[in-house]
Amino acid sequence: MSDSVTVERFIAAPASAIFDLLADPARHRDIDGSGTVRGAHGKPQRLQLGSRFGMSMRIGVPYAMESTVVEFEQDRRIAWQTHGPTPLGKLVAGRIWRYELEPTDGGTIVRETWDLSKESPLTKPAAKRAAKTTERNMAATLERIEQLLT
Repeated sequence: MSDSVTVERFIAAPASAIFDLLADPARHRDIDGSGTVRGAHGKPQRLQLGSRFGMSMRIGVPYAMESTVVEFEQDRRIAWQTHGPTPLGKLVAGRIWRYELEPTDGGTIVRETWDLSKESPLTKPAAKRAAKTTERNMAATLERIEQLLT
């Protein structure tokens, strides 16, 4: 497996509407195809480059993640890098979730990429083993976005 997995879907909605959904961390639970996102914590604001936001998560047991927006181009691209919220959490994880929007006739091609190029060497092997499950979950996320906006 390479260091990234990408899924793509045509969604019959404008890129601006899709981007607005992605840039609102309070809505991430609504679009999460994995079922692990429980909700944003703190007072999430609309995301922009450099924004930090937290998510309450659950895979068997509850945990938290913090993310920083590392790529941002209005209505075209948004990406955030995740880490755990503790000092130890800063040493593990590091994956990047990226959404690229390509306006086209009648809607938008949406690409979601799970990028492990910045993942910690400690967690990268385990993350890579989850690639097929993550790919299915990402496809479900794009389907959920489509259901919400069309």
